[in-house]
Amino acid sequence: MSTSPPRTRSSAALAFLAGLLGVLALAVGGCAADEEDRPSVVVTTNILGDITRNVVGDEADVTVLMQAGADPHSFGVSAPQAAAMEQADLVVYNGLGLEENVLRHVEAAGEAGVSTVAVGDGVDPITYTSGESAGTSDPHFWTDPERVREAVDLIADQVTEHVGGVDKAAVAKNASAYGRQVDDLTAWMRDTFDAIPAKRRQLVTNHHVFGYLAERFGFRVVGAVIPSGTTLASPSASDLKSLSTSIEKAGVRAIFVDSSQPDRLAQVLKRETDTEVDVVPLFSESLTEKGKGAATYLEMMRSNTASIATGLSTR
Repeated sequence: MSTSPPRTRSSAALAFLAGLLGVLALAVGGCAADEEDRPSVVVTTNILGDITRNVVGDEADVTVLMQAGADPHSFGVSAPQAAAMEQADLVVYNGLGLEENVLRHVEAAGEAGVSTVAVGDGVDPITYTSGESAGTSDPHFWTDPERVREAVDLIADQVTEHVGGVDKAAVAKNASAYGRQVDDLTAWMRDTFDAIPAKRRQLVTNHHVFGYLAERFGFRVVGAVIPSGTTLASPSASDLKSLSTSIEKAGVRAIFVDSSQPDRLAQVLKRETDTEVDVVPLFSESLTEKGKGAATYLEMMRSNTASIATGLSTR
């Protein structure tokens, strides 16, 4: 009877290594499969991206297209980002004409069978009453935290309805917890603005962006440096002259400009105005990187509220 030669230490080690590699391959393959099976939500703007991430939590991958500090009216998407939109379970976008260079990709995703939700359409939008955009819908609803509270519930409903594999109870819990933070923000903003005398609650901005805030908290919008709802427009000399006159008559104390946009026109307006006016930067249409003052929606709104209160209360 023949017998097999005894296995050497090296052959035993090789066998063990081969087995270990097999186990690792299975594990890596399983992880890759899990990654591919993860539900996906794509969000256009970074403000909505922050809100959506708070609602979704760990239940799905959330991809935000707009970079920190970008202009929502002009930012675009790359080919891989456009492809990601068409492969997502849900695309969350602002709507009301805000993402002027991205809307066609949202429409393409919808035609590919992806569920999409225009959040602005679902929070009782207002229309512009003056300037080049008069009569059209104002997309800047996030300046009103009460409408953002409505948006939180809307996004939660859309996620649980259209994104398979999420824990609906977990999403509802996330939305409730974040909603309470937004409610706290609203109460704090109201208390802060109530300390400003009514006659001083007058806003001049770089373009028409704070209409919702004005409506919610009792401000009067005197005008905008760019008399339009988009930063892609430009003012004429007569526009600036007219606004300068309005500022003098109303006794406006500050011109509020987006911190991510050049303030050259606001500085020109300040020089042409006979009354003393400050130019105050705000975070109006985009979040910032961490540590830059407005990394989250809540941080942005608290910073803006403090800046508006200070700008209108001095002198």
